[in-house]
Amino acid sequence: MNPKAHEEQEAAPAAFEPLVQVRAHEYVAEQIRRHIQLHLSGPGEALPSERELARQFDVGRPTIQMALRLLEAERLIEARRGRGGGTFILDQSDSDDARDDLIAGVGRRRAELTELLDFRASVEPEIAAVAARNRDVADLKRLHAALDELDQADEESAYMRWDTELHLALGGATHNRFLNSAAEEIRYGLNTLITLLPESEIWQRRVGKEHHQLVDAVEQGKPDLAARTMRRHIGHTGEGALAVFAAIKRREVPR
Repeated sequence: MNPKAHEEQEAAPAAFEPLVQVRAHEYVAEQIRRHIQLHLSGPGEALPSERELARQFDVGRPTIQMALRLLEAERLIEARRGRGGGTFILDQSDSDDARDDLIAGVGRRRAELTELLDFRASVEPEIAAVAARNRDVADLKRLHAALDELDQADEESAYMRWDTELHLALGGATHNRFLNSAAEEIRYGLNTLITLLPESEIWQRRVGKEHHQLVDAVEQGKPDLAARTMRRHIGHTGEGALAVFAAIKRREVPR
């Protein structure tokens, strides 16, 4: 090889990404949005006061106010005045306008969501397997608590909250920060889609049975069984997602 050509090849610039400036209020809004989409607090629950949020984020109250206005525009929260007032999380399934926003958002993100479903199919069975190897008593207690709440959930918002908690608990049971982070990213990215999945009594029974089988496999310390169960479980979600995408294209998403 020509030495000069080799030198030029080595000197080729790296494909660096440009700096993306994030405004303080956008950062705050994203953190609160993430908290809501992960169902760490449920519909009807109040966010901390503006003063407390400013303290937690270490920013001024005007920054908090701008962030909250963004989230109000997205119909994720609403401000209530007077006695008992504050900023409250809205139920995304309780309003036609909010549901229309969800449907439109999923339609716009179809390519991204398809990639995320593929990522989930590759990663989440391994999360279940590692959880079966590494879980401890506290992890099992958290998993069973989520399972109990899921069994009793009679509203969509409660079901979503504890379904999310179950999958986050599996991520925590891996005791691996990268797998735990992956579990959180998957749920954050997919929860709006999962909210729109077509449901039936048969579907609910099947998913409930899979949840129990999954926790049983983790508790028994059977990684292969846990991975197979998770693979079957998320396969059903994938089938439902295809149905949602098709319904959005036909503009026939059920309310």
